[in-house]
Amino acid sequence: MSASEEEEAIRVSASPRHAPHPRHAPHPQHTPHTPHPPHGPGREPPYEPAHGLLRGRTVLVTAAAGSGIGFATARRCAEEGAVVAISDRHERRLAEAAAELEKLTGQAPLAVPCDVTVEDDVRRLFAAVTERFGGLDVLVNNAGLGGTAALVDMTDAQWSTVLDVTLNGTFRCTRAALRHMRERGTGVIVNNASVLGWRAQAGQAHYAAAKAGVMALTRCAAVEAAEFGVRVNAVAPSLAMHANLAKVTSDELLAELTAREAFGRAARPWEVANAIVFLASGYSSYLTGEVVSVSSQHP
Repeated sequence: MSASEEEEAIRVSASPRHAPHPRHAPHPQHTPHTPHPPHGPGREPPYEPAHGLLRGRTVLVTAAAGSGIGFATARRCAEEGAVVAISDRHERRLAEAAAELEKLTGQAPLAVPCDVTVEDDVRRLFAAVTERFGGLDVLVNNAGLGGTAALVDMTDAQWSTVLDVTLNGTFRCTRAALRHMRERGTGVIVNNASVLGWRAQAGQAHYAAAKAGVMALTRCAAVEAAEFGVRVNAVAPSLAMHANLAKVTSDELLAELTAREAFGRAARPWEVANAIVFLASGYSSYLTGEVVSVSSQHP
């Protein structure tokens, strides 16, 4: 599992192929829209076709190995016409993810190993992306790590490890992206937060504090970045189901968490990715400093 998948798994324990559009390609001809069938409680909607929302843009997604939100986001961005770079601290899984993305989208992403807790790694990552593509339009900060521990028994190491990956890692990558985007006068950053940044859950003090910090970082960065044309927003998922999460979570706990959701089911990672694509695209041009809940669980 990637860092983001470990985050989801530990916290919870407490399609059609679309060829990418080349950069600056003309818009494809519009085809009549076929309404989706209803998808009420417990029913999953169909995978939404691509609309070229990120055509000609370069997107970097951190913690994109595995089968979780990061991989789904990288795939969705490629399908929407973006040139994609991915990173992860697990080199083998990163290579596997890159091969799978090429198979699904027809585009081989740039894959760069990176541990977001190491500043030198972060510098190398952004240098590799900007050197290969000549710039970076969108950063998706997906790296994070969870854990389950009662606060009274939590060690300094447990607290610090979760904060360093989830909050400090987001800070390091946001800082690197802003330094580049400031010079260009344009760019978008989308952070992956969590509904636990708003609500309390036993055993999750470190993770909730980190995600609340990501939300606060998002708002402050947005205010500072607005003057040079950069937008910063975040998504706050709750339960996003994928294969590795199902392997490490009991049926009883999944049922309990699913019951909290308005639709009576967990989200699919690609549903969270769709919200990220919206925030990365021009359709959200006047949105900055916002945290969008991809769930019914919000304040």
